[in-house]
Amino acid sequence: MYLNFVNFWGSLIESRGIFFEAAQMTLALTAISILIAIFIGLMFAFMKISKIKPLEWLANIYIYVVRGTPLIVQIFVFYYGLTEIWMISGFWSVALGLAFHNGAYIAEIFRGSIQSIGKGQTEAGRSLGMSNILTMRRIILPQAFRRALPPLGNQFIIGLKDSSLAAFIGVSEIFAVATTQGSNTFDYMTWLLVSAVWYLILVFLLTLAVSAIEKKMAVSD
Repeated sequence: MYLNFVNFWGSLIESRGIFFEAAQMTLALTAISILIAIFIGLMFAFMKISKIKPLEWLANIYIYVVRGTPLIVQIFVFYYGLTEIWMISGFWSVALGLAFHNGAYIAEIFRGSIQSIGKGQTEAGRSLGMSNILTMRRIILPQAFRRALPPLGNQFIIGLKDSSLAAFIGVSEIFAVATTQGSNTFDYMTWLLVSAVWYLILVFLLTLAVSAIEKKMAVSD
């Protein structure tokens, strides 16, 4: 056990360069997929609360499909499907697959936060002569976003950890580097623990960032 412990710390320190690059890839993959997912989530949230039935049905089908199928299947569908149509890299196919997946959960987060705002807020906007769109943009959405921020933060963390599935497409993120090092040294346990440390660091930093945003928005209130 002592020898393994020494190997772990030695591997963690000596490999910091390659894992730092892999962490940058993981963060880039997470950031791009989450940004796209926020746009998708907002769009389908509006569709789900829309009074236009076909839009509501389409949103329900999308959310049901995402929830009912494994993420790894969705990623491979995007990878093999998109690469047959366009010259697209593994990175972008995984990013779009993650965005497609996270978008469904973010849609439900936004839907719940928007519907949690009292109808009195909408009536107040109308009494000021605002249109429905202007009321939504200036009154409802700012409040809804504040309420959605904690679950959104959790979804961001889930998205970061889910990015490890990009290793199966050949993207050199943290988990891919760990498995490569493990196959080279025949010591998978050590390198998996090293990758776990890097994921914990990234989750810690992301948690701090979300907490800082929450505090800033609380002060602005």
